[in-house]
Amino acid sequence: MAASFRRAIFLPIVETAERQYALPRGLLDALIWTESRYDPLALSKAGAVGLGQLMPRTAQSVKVRNRYDPTTNVGGAALYLRQLLDQLGMVHLAVAAYNAGPKAVLRAGGIPRNGETPEYVRQVLRYWRL
Repeated sequence: MAASFRRAIFLPIVETAERQYALPRGLLDALIWTESRYDPLALSKAGAVGLGQLMPRTAQSVKVRNRYDPTTNVGGAALYLRQLLDQLGMVHLAVAAYNAGPKAVLRAGGIPRNGETPEYVRQVLRYWRL
């Protein structure tokens, strides 16, 4: 219940970022739902923060200073996803790279078969198709 309420609050920001970065419609929404369930204060064990669960180095690379600010976090997540799509050329690989990093995807020659990434990709793609 709370997650869907949060989604309703932040979805306009997500849709604006999708348009700004020419992302496939609904993909960033599905990714953010999977990452944080739209919790702007989400903090992972690995140190990822906010709606798009940006790591410090990723946030720095996309010029996000405050990872807890929903608008800049979503903008950074959208830019990073756009960069991954441009680099890897396929949605499922970009989503895998968002989770595991682009080097891991390139090293694996596809979706890394670690304990987390294959299920993560399935979840994002499942939500995207809804």
